[in-house]
Amino acid sequence: MDIESLRDYCLTLNGTTEGMKWEHLCFMIEEKIFVLASLEDGHLCLKCDQEEFDELAARHGIKQAPHFARRQWIELEGLDVMPAAELQRRIAESRLLVLSKLSKKVQAKYQ
Repeated sequence: MDIESLRDYCLTLNGTTEGMKWEHLCFMIEEKIFVLASLEDGHLCLKCDQEEFDELAARHGIKQAPHFARRQWIELEGLDVMPAAELQRRIAESRLLVLSKLSKKVQAKYQ
């Protein structure tokens, strides 16, 4: 997957907006980031299930995302660290995890 494919996929998810923060491309729902992509080095940060964190962080090219909640966000060293289908699934899960922290009223808009 390349950055354009990543962008295209993220924008297909209901309610997704994009923007730039900290010189990174961000994909958000209700102004809450669920994917942060570096255009400079290709690194990608996304939220993960805490129960899967250790398993993911043990994989080559994946680690704790700096400056994000501990054991809740991972950083991929590149878009090729995992197969495209798995990456898409994990992006969708990241969006759902972020959405689940918003009010029930906001969540209902996206169901």
